[in-house]
Amino acid sequence: MTTTLRRAGDQAQRVTPLELFFDLVFVFAITQTSHLLLAHLTWEGAGQAALVLLVVWWSWNFTTWAMNELDPETTPVRVLLLALMLLGLLMAVAIPEAWGDRALLFVGCYVAVQLLRHGFLAFYAARAGTVERDRASRIFTWFAVAGAFWIAGGIADGSARTVLWIVALLIDYGGPVALYWLPGRGRSAAAAWEVGAAHFAERFQLFVIIALGETIILTGATAAEHELDLTSTLAVVLAFVSTAALWWLYFSSIAVLAESRLHGADEDRTTVARDIFTYLHVVLIAGIVASAVGDEVILAHPKDELETPALLAAVAGPVLYLLAQDLMRLRNTGTLSPSRTTALGACVLIGLLGTAVPAFAVGVLLTATLLTVAAYDAWRRRHRPGPTMREALAADR
Repeated sequence: MTTTLRRAGDQAQRVTPLELFFDLVFVFAITQTSHLLLAHLTWEGAGQAALVLLVVWWSWNFTTWAMNELDPETTPVRVLLLALMLLGLLMAVAIPEAWGDRALLFVGCYVAVQLLRHGFLAFYAARAGTVERDRASRIFTWFAVAGAFWIAGGIADGSARTVLWIVALLIDYGGPVALYWLPGRGRSAAAAWEVGAAHFAERFQLFVIIALGETIILTGATAAEHELDLTSTLAVVLAFVSTAALWWLYFSSIAVLAESRLHGADEDRTTVARDIFTYLHVVLIAGIVASAVGDEVILAHPKDELETPALLAAVAGPVLYLLAQDLMRLRNTGTLSPSRTTALGACVLIGLLGTAVPAFAVGVLLTATLLTVAAYDAWRRRHRPGPTMREALAADR
């Protein structure tokens, strides 16, 4: 039987067209999540949208980890990824009613994605007695335990559903920290994972592009539904500039720094990948989703003062985005970014001011804050001695 695993030591793999095709489902899933939050701008709605985003992220994230091991040029892996894509599409379709009539469809597809993928890894791709089978079977077991709570929550209703789903989420997100401990078997060794740094970092960078693309889609769709006077047109321009600033802040510095750190982490690469990419990138994505919603409410009512829920959504986007980058910097270097920490404070002050100024002014101030950080990053790179981050990354390779 032809192996479906990548060759041992292959650290130079690149993203394949099939993986890009798979990601199309998550363009839709992120759009659905943004619409869910936009339709329920309350604390309860924000909590529900956050849980949905964490579920979407966990299904994509672990598929990325799996594809770091699997060979996408083999027929069984292609069939697997297409099956996961179909399940992901059905899960995304259910998102608007994930807390209603389609709860069981939503979590049923999510659990099926997790069990099918790691069942394939554990019992088909990996041979008996290998570290790959041990690792995949541990993760499969944790997903099965969490899955029981997800399905039970899909059947239950009201507060019982919420409690069961929170328990399931804690199990899912606690697995990597616990190194998938099992009774009688202990923890898995972090070194058991082989992370292809270039492929892994590129996959997460592409997901950021997906989320930013959804922001562009939401802005365009909202603008198309409204009459475009001068103020509305300027609001469209402002939304685009804000999204471009988010792209600039990530890809001009943080993405390169994170990938460079992953390349240089020979002994603890798995832990670095877990912390920076698996956990902290979801905060970054949450910031982009909230920013998309903030852009939409500003575009829809640029001359009006924002109500508190809409104002919180508009401010939460840049805050979460900058916070994620600050935490990545802390994980990478042990220090916070002075520019991003200062900008976080500025966004909070803008939020306090936002109750007294029009929505468009709030958007201008938030975007100006992001652009100031981007300009500072560019100035610092020009005046910093020594090799650039790109040169450092090239050297690591």
